[in-house]
Amino acid sequence: MSAPEHNSELAHLATEGGVSVVTLDSPKNRNALSAQLRSDLLGHVRTAIDDEATRVVVLTHTGSVFCAGADLKEARTGDTSRSGQELVDLMTMLLTSPKPVIAVLRGPARAGGIGLVASCDFAVAADTVTLGFSETRIGVVPAVISVPLRLRVASVDLHRLFLTGETFDAQHAARIGLLSEVATADGLDTAVARLTETTGLGAPRALAGVKKMLHPSATTLAEQFAQMLNLTASYFASPEAQEGMLAFSEKRPPYWAVPGGDSTA
Repeated sequence: MSAPEHNSELAHLATEGGVSVVTLDSPKNRNALSAQLRSDLLGHVRTAIDDEATRVVVLTHTGSVFCAGADLKEARTGDTSRSGQELVDLMTMLLTSPKPVIAVLRGPARAGGIGLVASCDFAVAADTVTLGFSETRIGVVPAVISVPLRLRVASVDLHRLFLTGETFDAQHAARIGLLSEVATADGLDTAVARLTETTGLGAPRALAGVKKMLHPSATTLAEQFAQMLNLTASYFASPEAQEGMLAFSEKRPPYWAVPGGDSTA
C-alpha cells in the first residue's frame, strides 16, 4: 500500500489493491471534527471515490478514539453555518458514494462521529467500543446526524439514545443496526478484510445500483439535511448551548443538570 503523507494533514489517504483507506489522524483532540479535519476528510474521501481503481473505501482512525464529534472549542462561536454544511457534505458523500464504504472503530465514537459511522455501508467495531449521543447534555440536538441514523436505526431506539445521552456498548449498537459487526481487537483486521474481499467480488456498476436503490435520492437527502441544518443553527446559538459548551470545557455540570445524574459524555 502506498504510504500516506504524514505532514500537517489531519487525515490521510493510502490506496492498494483496490482499497482506499482514509484515516482520521487528530488524536490530540480525540479526532474531533475541527475545520481542518473536515476539510482534509472531504478532500481524501472525494479522491478515493473518484479513483477508478478504488473498489472499496475504508474509514478508520489513529489514536484511542474514532471521533469525538464536533470540535467544541470552535463551536462556541455559535455559528455552525460552515461546520454544519461541511459535515452534511461529508455524510452525503459517504451515503451517495457508488463504492461501498466501511467504517472501522477501534475506539469510541460520540455525536457527530456516529453520524459518519451511520453514513457508511458497513461499520465494524472492536468489542470494547462505546458510543453515545451527548448533544442534549451540552444544550443542542443531534439534528443533521439524525438523517443517516434514521436510515439504520429504529425510531424507538433513537428516541431513548437521543433523549438520555447515555453511552452504549458495541453489542447494543449491533443489535439496533448501527454496527454491522463486532469483533475482538485482534480479529478486527480479519473482519474488515473479509468485507473488502466479498464486496470486491461485486460488479462496480451493480454495487452502485444497490446503494442507489436502498438510499433516498440526492434531492431528498438535500431537503432533509437543509431542514436539520436550520435546526442545528438555532440550538448552537442558544444560551443553553453556550452554557453547555462552557461547562464542558470547565469540566463541570451545566446549571440544568440534575445532581447525582450520570454526567458521562
